[in-house]
Amino acid sequence: MSADNAASIARFRELLQIPTVSHADEGLIDWEPFDRLLDAVVRLYPALHAVLEREVVDGHSLLYRWPGARGGADPLVLMAHLDVVPVVEQEWDLPPFAAEIAGEGADAAIHARGAIDDKGALVAILEAVEALVADGFSPQHDVYLAFGHNEETAGGGARAIVALLRERGVEPGLVLDEGGAVVEGVVPGISVPTAMVGVAERGVMTLRLTAREGGGHASTPPAFPATARLARAIDRIHRHPFPARIAPPVRALFATLAPHAAQPLRTVFANLGLLAPVVARVFPRLGPEMNAMVRTTAVATELSGAPGENVLATTARAAVNVRLLTGDTVASATARIRRVVADPHVEVEVRHGSDPSPVSPWRGRPWRRIATAVRETLGEEVVTTPYIQLGASDSRWFTAISAHVYRFTPFHLTRAERDALHSHNERIRVASWLAGIRFYRALIAAS
Repeated sequence: MSADNAASIARFRELLQIPTVSHADEGLIDWEPFDRLLDAVVRLYPALHAVLEREVVDGHSLLYRWPGARGGADPLVLMAHLDVVPVVEQEWDLPPFAAEIAGEGADAAIHARGAIDDKGALVAILEAVEALVADGFSPQHDVYLAFGHNEETAGGGARAIVALLRERGVEPGLVLDEGGAVVEGVVPGISVPTAMVGVAERGVMTLRLTAREGGGHASTPPAFPATARLARAIDRIHRHPFPARIAPPVRALFATLAPHAAQPLRTVFANLGLLAPVVARVFPRLGPEMNAMVRTTAVATELSGAPGENVLATTARAAVNVRLLTGDTVASATARIRRVVADPHVEVEVRHGSDPSPVSPWRGRPWRRIATAVRETLGEEVVTTPYIQLGASDSRWFTAISAHVYRFTPFHLTRAERDALHSHNERIRVASWLAGIRFYRALIAAS
């Protein structure tokens, strides 16, 4: 391993060791690690900070501007976030904030919370910029680095950054945030590695179901207590899923991959316009990822009832997390769930929600810039394809100021690595992370 790569890995590990854990209740957040991270970034990347303009936004988010030789038209925005989700330490094989390296050779991987989500991208961007500045490179157009501090919860940092850029009249020509990765085996019948670039993301909302009753002692329950009424409502939502359908970005995904599919799937993918109803019915059976790609999903997550085991619940509540497929809205999904629950004694209210993002084009110069960087740095055999991002990201706020917002994390990830996101044993292979630095360098060099 070269000395430069070893130094990059050391910096990555140091930033991974800072536990910038966010919580939905910001009163539970320890802000000291966030302050420490901001200080460490300044110390570790001196060349970057000698050239780029730096602002701290909304308390702990970071916004950098790298002035371009031709001014501010069509700037590039590279995004990442500083925060990570909480951990249950006893579930991990290695300490979650030690950033230890396990394995050898091509299998060597850094184990840490945030290794992929999202300090992997954060530090890869910093490394790419630091190296380019040290080499004397100057972009033709402005380059912005936008690092939110609470993506995993409220996303307020990114919203504040967008408000600031809008106030300054900045209209990005290309925005790239975390999202899909280079993967294999995700799409049935496709064996070539695919760079899954999100051209849109599903909307997200949380509904609260509430059933009430008079309460009392559990020894004399009523015929239909609030908990049973709530359970029935949840069961109805589960047994009546949203209809499956093929949204335009998913149709484009299969059209792009059709030449790489074996028969008979090649014919199916190439003629999806005619076969879409059949495909939409079959794909949900192929696993959670394919199911989420073709329908709005709804699942009960948090449940609450009585304060004691021998007490009837006067109020039974459930939180239902809904992810909205392109074409659905908060209003339409709420109306459908109310029809499915079909119980006037169960309140259905929206706690918070946002509609699906606009769809960015998968043709044109911004798209080609991403595809070219993929081919040059991640492998000529990798096929770049559009898709709908299944989770939510800070990038959705940037659609207010740019029509070209994409979601792609430039790492080759195995299924096991993807499954570890927001779970225990999160990790990234060293070689995959180093390739991601090369991707960001190529993308910035085209600015």
